[in-house]
Amino acid sequence: MVTETVKEEPVGCEATEEPSKKASKKAAKDAAKAAKKAEHKAAAAEASGAADASVDDSGVDYAAERYGVMKMIQSVERYADRSFVAVSELAQCKREAVVWVRGRVHTSRCKGKQCFLVLRQQSSTVQCLLAVNDTVSKQMVKFSGSIPRESIVDLKARVIPVEQRIESCTEQTLELHGLELFLLSAAKAQLPLQIEDASRPEKSDDPEALKIRVNQDTRLDNRVLDLRTPANQAIFRLEAGVCKLFRDVLTAKGFTEIHTPKIISAASEGGANVFTVSYFKDSAYLAQSPQLYKQMAIAADFDKVFTVGAVFRAEDSNTHRHLTEFVGLDLEMAFKYHYHEVLDTIGNTFTEMFKGLRDNYAKEIAAVGQQYNVEPFKFLEPPLKLEFAQAVAMLREAGVQMEDEEDLSTPSEKLLGRLVKAKYDTDFYMLDKFPLAVRPFYTMPDPTNAKYSNSYDMFMRGEEILSGAQRIHDPDYLIERAKLHAIDLSKIAAYIDAFRYGCPPHAGGGIGMERVVMLYLGLDNIRKTSMFPRDPKRLTP
Repeated sequence: MVTETVKEEPVGCEATEEPSKKASKKAAKDAAKAAKKAEHKAAAAEASGAADASVDDSGVDYAAERYGVMKMIQSVERYADRSFVAVSELAQCKREAVVWVRGRVHTSRCKGKQCFLVLRQQSSTVQCLLAVNDTVSKQMVKFSGSIPRESIVDLKARVIPVEQRIESCTEQTLELHGLELFLLSAAKAQLPLQIEDASRPEKSDDPEALKIRVNQDTRLDNRVLDLRTPANQAIFRLEAGVCKLFRDVLTAKGFTEIHTPKIISAASEGGANVFTVSYFKDSAYLAQSPQLYKQMAIAADFDKVFTVGAVFRAEDSNTHRHLTEFVGLDLEMAFKYHYHEVLDTIGNTFTEMFKGLRDNYAKEIAAVGQQYNVEPFKFLEPPLKLEFAQAVAMLREAGVQMEDEEDLSTPSEKLLGRLVKAKYDTDFYMLDKFPLAVRPFYTMPDPTNAKYSNSYDMFMRGEEILSGAQRIHDPDYLIERAKLHAIDLSKIAAYIDAFRYGCPPHAGGGIGMERVVMLYLGLDNIRKTSMFPRDPKRLTP
């Protein structure tokens, strides 16, 4: 029997060979990488200290009382120990001061043991950091990252200066390090529009900028969200400024603010564009204008009056500048001998308002300019005053064919605005002596030229913002003019009777507030300056 001898090879023979240079380099690289990873891990563990586990030895979340969903506020507790600071005032706080801030979660980004929140308070934003440490647990960080955008939270935090500016926030020199966080009011997880999208510049030169836009109907259908954008916050604060300045300037000139009825028995100006409403067993109308009541106040010896209130126009006009309900800034004034006393008063009122907006609302104007192309509004002091015949001559020179007594069309108004801007470098001007044929029956005719009247319009950026005139204050002459216009005297009897007991000569005008704001800022649609616009197609929200 022949036995075959088998030669055994050493086990793991490859390991006995000298390693190649390539393998040595790889091993060294892996070892260095592992050492670096261990070093980072050790540093992170050291930074978080004993809190790294986020749950203590008993298994209880040690930060449980410092975060969570607050019970609905029903005015039970006052929390008097909580000292709240406005986001816009955080820069005035001392380094590492502990403050409370209430705001909306604008954005959130969590990674590992850290969560970055941006809190927004009206137009101000600040970056907040919640990181695992001896007071902030992993659960607390996770909770902060789970809060839906636009939710309202109360945050207790330490104010920490930063070396590198935070360009994405209005507060760029500091951030808040969270100590406590409570959800006050949760927003739905799915929003009909994102605030970032609604805030994007309409025209951006940045090729990398997102082209996402929110259309106007979506904005208006979800107006509560849309109004939270920085531009809208600024628009309506500036709009409040227009009303404040209107009141302040006129009050300083000796005017008295009055409040007039909005439910009336007959059309304000004898026209048909009125809303009819049920009034017990009868019908009434929504006021097209406070004109009758302004004039009655003059007849009652108030001398100079103004009013700020709703005006209703049942006009089926679906344009960029028409609304069916708007805020009227109206004024009326008795004068001694010439209606230019009133015209100059109104013109100077606008000048003072424009200066007030420029000087006191620069921050709001700049905020609107971040989203819309806003060109500085130019005006002269005293304001430019032209006569209608001069305007016709300028338009004819520019190639427009129109009759002497023809009213200005919308394209002609805009063209005239451009011509005036080019010649006089102003966005605001007054146009005097309109043709009598295009003005209402109560307008005083020009005594020297029967074709014209003692009436005027005022324009901003080529669009009308005020229409006014000297009113006929003699009842017999008023009846005569009404008959020429074929107006039913029975429908304006109360208006005529107001002048039967003696009335001083007077003039005035009505201004559309939303239109003033739109044109001052150079916006393209009046719905941007009406908080909840009403037009022929929109009655909600």
